[in-house]
Amino acid sequence: MNDLEDRTERESGLQLRTVPLGGSDLSRAVQDGTVGAAWYAPRPSTPGAWRTHAHTVRRAFAARDWLSPVAPALAATGVAAERLARAAASGVLVTTGQQPGLFGGPTYTWSKAMSALAFADVLERETGVPVAPVFWAASDDADWMEAAVTHVASARGLQTIALPGPATEGVAMAEVPLGDLRDARAQLGAACGSSAHADLLAVVDAAYVPHATIGAAYVQLLRALLEPLGIAVLDAAHPALRAAADPLLREALRHAAAIRDALRARAVEIEGAGHAPQVEAVDELSLVFRTQLASRAGDVARVRERVPVADAATVAREADAGSLGANVLLRPVLERALLPTVCYLAGPGELAYFAQVQPVATALGAAVPVVAPRWACELVEAHERVRQARLGLDDADLHDPHAAEQRVARRRLDDNMGDVLERLRVTLDAQVRALREVLGGDGAPVADDVVNGLARDLGHRLDRFERRVLAGVKRRELDAMRDVAAVRAAIRPKGQSPERVLNLVPFLVRYGPEVLVRMRDEAMRHAQQLVTGNATAP
Repeated sequence: MNDLEDRTERESGLQLRTVPLGGSDLSRAVQDGTVGAAWYAPRPSTPGAWRTHAHTVRRAFAARDWLSPVAPALAATGVAAERLARAAASGVLVTTGQQPGLFGGPTYTWSKAMSALAFADVLERETGVPVAPVFWAASDDADWMEAAVTHVASARGLQTIALPGPATEGVAMAEVPLGDLRDARAQLGAACGSSAHADLLAVVDAAYVPHATIGAAYVQLLRALLEPLGIAVLDAAHPALRAAADPLLREALRHAAAIRDALRARAVEIEGAGHAPQVEAVDELSLVFRTQLASRAGDVARVRERVPVADAATVAREADAGSLGANVLLRPVLERALLPTVCYLAGPGELAYFAQVQPVATALGAAVPVVAPRWACELVEAHERVRQARLGLDDADLHDPHAAEQRVARRRLDDNMGDVLERLRVTLDAQVRALREVLGGDGAPVADDVVNGLARDLGHRLDRFERRVLAGVKRRELDAMRDVAAVRAAIRPKGQSPERVLNLVPFLVRYGPEVLVRMRDEAMRHAQQLVTGNATAP
């Protein structure tokens, strides 16, 4: 960090640091390069190789207008529209994406977007090819729990904000109304505290209105914050995108059996390398969803269900236009077929399941998308680090809330009480050893196991007594325990990186949209490494 960045951090009170991407054993092995070389499309590693790859992708789209069919689903304005137009004329795209999350979802939604923006900027600078970043907003996703819940840190600890429901199953978030937002919005406002940038809450309020759907609100919020930075947001549930995707989805149905067999073979390879496939393939289900009207609990809803392989050919012939959608393994292939994408910036789970994307593309005779790990970061307010230091806890201590509380309680334990307990343990150990000596030898009235049992019983009783003392300390030290909860919520919520749990809106409201700019600037090093192999920017 240079002097200017250090001063900015101190003044803003918000610490930003790059962290490892993490993920499953498979994802980390792919990132380390220890597995997967044959499972992925080769990723360029020099500006010249990226330039060649970009021209190859560009040539594949030279004979057709790819932008006009999907332009309504992008609805780009301002800087984002300008970058798209340049890419459509003579360039390519860098993409990333995420399914809807309440009020924008976890911080990593925005990390992914800034990662794509930084990568597009570096790639354009290093190759001379126009590059536009696009965020694929998966509003056609049907995961209610992911979309209707978010988390914020507060002085009371981690707070969960949730829509009242009822929960839906199989219905795209683009069709699920938000409903009553009063409680959720009040909790979000409380988490923001003093609103130095209250206009950011106005942006949230403009998107999240009761009559909107979960998917539409998500798309509107993303566009409001990302388009001024040059990132176009694609609404995956838009009719224009569905129409453009329809031919490939029907082709995937016609090749459903071949795709199934290819995925079986890849699963065997992944397992043979000592890993579990990220996505468990269901043999009798294709990778295509079909949306149809269905009656549930007296209500009629448009429900999407995976098409069985046995019915795939029939559905390919008879399905209504716009009624088909792609599952997670088919979506990257679909995107690469519709858009001139040179690279997708993937999170840890995505990076792992891309090992299963190649056989899908090959079975369809489609281009295999190139993938790269996204940039990852942690945002922590400086005062939380101060409070953490005062408590004497490091990040590892915060993974287990009970362990953190115990550690702090032990430090708050009266020194005399601690000494007495320690002397009692030493005395107990010495007296048990003496008892063994007295009772040892031939003709002992009791066996050694009896003495060992006594020692265990006494040790357990002493442990239980100490736990009761510590519990009393916790009750007495309520302020310290509240501090532990607050620090854990800010630094290791649910024992995880805050990027994966905490909503970004409170940070934006307190510190302004410059937070996103700082994230983009920090992501530049990662992008430079991907494009040139050197993390030092020129």
